[in-house]
Amino acid sequence: MQGANHSALPEFTLVGFSTFPRQLLPAFFLLFLLMYLVTLLGNLLIVVTIWSERSLHTPMYLFLCALSFSEVLYTFTIVPRMLADLLSSQHSIAFLACASQMFFSFMFGFTHSFLLTVMGYDRYVAICHPLHYHVLMSPRGCACLVAWSWAGGSVMGLVVTTSVFHLTFCGPYEVHHFTCHVPPLLKLACGDEVPVVAMGLVLVCITALLGCFILILLSYAFIVTTILKIPSAEGRRKAFSTCASHLTVVVVHYGFASVIYLKPKGPQSLEGDTLMGTTYTVLTPFLSPIIFSLRNKELKITMKKTFLSKLCPEKL
Repeated sequence: MQGANHSALPEFTLVGFSTFPRQLLPAFFLLFLLMYLVTLLGNLLIVVTIWSERSLHTPMYLFLCALSFSEVLYTFTIVPRMLADLLSSQHSIAFLACASQMFFSFMFGFTHSFLLTVMGYDRYVAICHPLHYHVLMSPRGCACLVAWSWAGGSVMGLVVTTSVFHLTFCGPYEVHHFTCHVPPLLKLACGDEVPVVAMGLVLVCITALLGCFILILLSYAFIVTTILKIPSAEGRRKAFSTCASHLTVVVVHYGFASVIYLKPKGPQSLEGDTLMGTTYTVLTPFLSPIIFSLRNKELKITMKKTFLSKLCPEKL
C-alpha cells in the first residue's frame, strides 16, 4: 500500500461497534445514552452545588468541582460521537477531526489524573498537617494547582497527538476502535520511526500515570499512618470518611485503566476490546459522580438541599 502523507489528509473509518450484530446496537445506544446523561447531569449538579453554596468553597470541593468539569468535557469529546456511530451506517471521521478528538481526550484524561493527585495531596495536608492547612492550601495555591493540572493535561495531549499524527498512514484506514485511540492508529502507520514513536509514547504515558499513582499511594500511606495514631475510634472514622470518596474513585479510575492498558498480550477479539474500552470511557465517568455524591455526606446533604430549593422551595 502506498503511504499517505499530511497533504493527502486521509479519512479514517471507526470500526468500533460495526462488528456487533445490528440488533444489539439500539440496546447499546440506549444503555450508553442513559449512562452518559447520568454522568453529565451528576457532574453538572456537583459543579452547580459547589459553585452556589459558599460553605463548600473549600479546597477539597473546589478541586472536586474542577474534576467534575474535566469529566464533563472528557465524555463530551468521546461519547456523543460514539452514540451517533451506533445508529449510523457511516463511521468515517476526517483526519483533523480524529486528531482533535485524540488531543482533547488525552488532555482531559490526563487533567483528570493530575487533579486526582492534587486531591490526594489536599487530603494529606488536611489530615497530616491540619495546623498548616490554610497556609499550604491557600486560595492562590489551590488555583495554581488546578492551573498546573490543566496545563499538564494540555501538554500531554499535545505530545501524544503530534507524535501520532506526524506519522505517515497506510491504507486501509480502518481504526479498530470507536474513538481515535493511539494503539489502533499506530497499527495503520508505516515507516521505520513507528516503533520508536510507539515506545516513546508508552514511556511518557506510563511515567505520567504511574507518577500520579505513586504520589497518591504515598499520600495515603502518610494519611493511614496519621489516622491510626488518633486515639478515638470516632476520630479515626471521621478522618477516614473525608478520604473515602476520593480513594474509591482512584481505585475505580486506575483499576479500569490497568485492565485496559496492562492486559496480557495475545489474541483478542475486536468485540471484546470494544466493550473493554467502554469501561474507561463510559463506565468510569458514570460511576465517579455517583461515588462522590453517595460517599460524601456533606456534599450529599447540600446537593439535596439545593435540588429541593429549586424544585420545591415551599418544602424548605
